[in-house]
Parts: sequence; structure tokens; C-alpha cells
Amino acid sequence: MLIVFFVLMFINMPIAFAIGIAAMTYFIRTSDLTNMLAIQQFVTGTQSFPLLAVPFFVLAGHILNVSGITSRLIKFSNLLTGHLAGGLAHVSIVLSTLLGGISGSATADAAMQSRILTKDMVQRGYSKGFSIGVIGVSSLITSTIPPSIGLILYGFIGGVSIGDLFMAGIVPGILMCFTLMLTVSIVAKKRGYDSDIVVERPTAKELLISFKDCIWALLFPVILLVGIRFGFFSATEGGAVAVVYALLVGTFIYRELNWTNFKKAIYDSVQDNSMIMLIIAAASIFSYVIAYENLPRTASELITGITAEPTLLLLIVLFIVFLAGLFMEATANTLLLTPIFLPIVEQAGVDPVHFGILMIVLITLGGMTPPLGVTMFAVCSITRTSVLEFSKGAAPFLLAVLILIIILVFFPQLVLFVPDYLNGS
Repeated sequence: MLIVFFVLMFINMPIAFAIGIAAMTYFIRTSDLTNMLAIQQFVTGTQSFPLLAVPFFVLAGHILNVSGITSRLIKFSNLLTGHLAGGLAHVSIVLSTLLGGISGSATADAAMQSRILTKDMVQRGYSKGFSIGVIGVSSLITSTIPPSIGLILYGFIGGVSIGDLFMAGIVPGILMCFTLMLTVSIVAKKRGYDSDIVVERPTAKELLISFKDCIWALLFPVILLVGIRFGFFSATEGGAVAVVYALLVGTFIYRELNWTNFKKAIYDSVQDNSMIMLIIAAASIFSYVIAYENLPRTASELITGITAEPTLLLLIVLFIVFLAGLFMEATANTLLLTPIFLPIVEQAGVDPVHFGILMIVLITLGGMTPPLGVTMFAVCSITRTSVLEFSKGAAPFLLAVLILIIILVFFPQLVLFVPDYLNGS
């Protein structure tokens, strides 16, 4: 099964079909299991109440994006950081942090920003590699800021509280924002970006006006977390609340959501959800085979045979996850690797919420790196830039993120502080 899977990946077959066909070969080759069982797993794999959060949040994000949210957030981000060295690169990072609470998708965020900001950054004197590198890597922040689609899928597969994962992602997301901004400042000063451009600092009045203009977008993740924390709705129900909220804001407050924009949001949502759900359905067959063959226990014995020390074991698992992220799409990786590695780290005493944040960040990071990064290919194709040029520009930011991940490994309370505090532990 695994050989067929990697062969299909090598010939560039769509990931959902590669997973599904490879898993079916197992049922065809073995006499112990009927082929109908594979079809049943394909169908039942998507029939889960927590999984309903995915299509709802995807739809809410698309509605907010066509409702004038993005232009307002760009203006606010520009006022906050436009006067700094490498100002437009800082704008991209802050925008990713703010949009993380709306889109939930790193690739969607990077694709949108590369269309809007790249041209202005190049005209301002930044190298093209640097420009799309910071746009691509900064979109990683959306993997931790709620409502992250990756965290929803991890919580669904691993049986981990999605509400706790949402709360745990806040501090790492903010730390990633500051880490990337620090990296931009160092690189920009070293290369002399914006050295001959003087941008006046915004006044408090300008900041306040811009903040009020996009307050409804900024309230979105706050309302979501407060509602989940105090039991007004579950994470799944929060997705439905998000759709209603997006419709109200777009129609009655910003008044930019018309029938044409709404149809576009529905069309884009159907495309995104179809891709995600097809991967989930195919991965359900794959996951059944993994469980049937007792692969988690085998992998656990293999890794724990190397070391039983929790931190070292966690680093080994994360390294394997990172390697997998280099070759596979993030959604598929989450669905395939969670049932294998989560039991191992839990047995070693690692908190599943802590591991979930680190795993989703590393898996998503694989989308920004060669050889098969989906986000990387998206920004390169939109800006017509070579993978080599992107890789050179993104290198300092990738290094900065890896350093932050190592810090989060050794200081788990940076991840667990918010959920522990809000849960009263």
C-alpha cells in the first residue's frame, strides 16, 4: 500500500486519489477484509459532528473576505507597521496574523497577499525572493490562530478538545508574528531596504479610526473563543455562528456583500470543501488499514526503543513529521500521521494539545518548502517566480520559525498557558 502511495505521489496524482487508490490496493490484495468495508469507511469517514466545523469556517472566511474585510485590514496593518524598515514586509506579517482569525487557511492567505502586495514590495526596492518569501512563510501564522482548519482536523482525528487547541494557538501565533517581524527588521537593515524612504508615523487618531473601521473583523476570533470557553456553543456550532456573523457584518455593517460576491464566496467554499472532504474520505480508508495492521503500536515500540525521554522522543517525532510535510499536503498529513504519532507522545507524557500545535505548525511549514510545498507553488505561480528564488528569500524566515518551534518544545507552558488558565488548572 505504501509503495503504491509513493509511486502515485511521484507521478503527481492528486493527493486524495493517491491515498484512496493506495488504500484500496490493500483490500484487493488481502482476503481477510471485504472490499465493501473500504467503501463503508470512505462514506463514514466524513459523517462526524465535529467535522461540520470545517465547511462552516471555510464558508465564513470566504464571506468575510468578499465583504471588504481584507482592504480594511491592509490599511490598518499599514498604519501599524508601514513606517518601519521593511515596512511592507511587516504589513504582510501583521495581515497574516489578523487574517488568521478569518481565513483559517495558509495557502488562501498567501495567494491573496501575493496578488495584492508583491508588486508594491518590488517597486519599493525589495527583492522578489524576499517579498514572496515573507508572504509565504508569514501565512504559517494562520495554522495557529483560530479558527485553524488544521487544528480542527487534528482535534477531530485525535479526539482532542478543539476549543483547547484554539486557545492554545493564540500565544504561538503572536510569538510567530513577532519572530518574523524581528527577522524582517534584521534582513531589511542589512540589505538597506527603505533606507531612502521616510514614512511618517501615524497619529493616534488615524490608528483609532482605522481600528474602528475593521473592529468587526477583529472581533470575530474573540467572539469565537469567548463563546466556546463559556459554553454558549461548541467549536462545531461556532462554525455556524461564524457564518451568520459574516453574513450580518457583510450585509448590514460594511454593506459590501451583494449577490455577486455571495455567489463567489459560495463557489470558492464548495471548491475548498470538496477538496478537503475528498481527502478526509480517502484518508479514512488509509487510517483503517493503519489501525488494522497495528501500525501505531509498532511505530511506538520502534521510537520508544530509541529513547524514553519525553522531550527527545517529541523531537524525534516532530522531525519525522517535518520530513513528511516536505512531500505531502498538510490536510492529508494531519489525517494520516495523527493516529500514528499522537498515541506515542501521549504514552510518553506529552500533552496532546501541546503536540497538536507543534505538529500542525510543522506540517503547514512543509507547504512553504521544496520540493512539494503547496503554498510555495501557489505564490510562485501567481508571481511567476522560480522555486529557487523563493527558497533563497524564504530561508531566513524558515530558520526563524524552526528556532521558535524548538523554544516551544522546551517551554510547553508558552503553548498551554492560555487553555490552562481559562480552564482553571
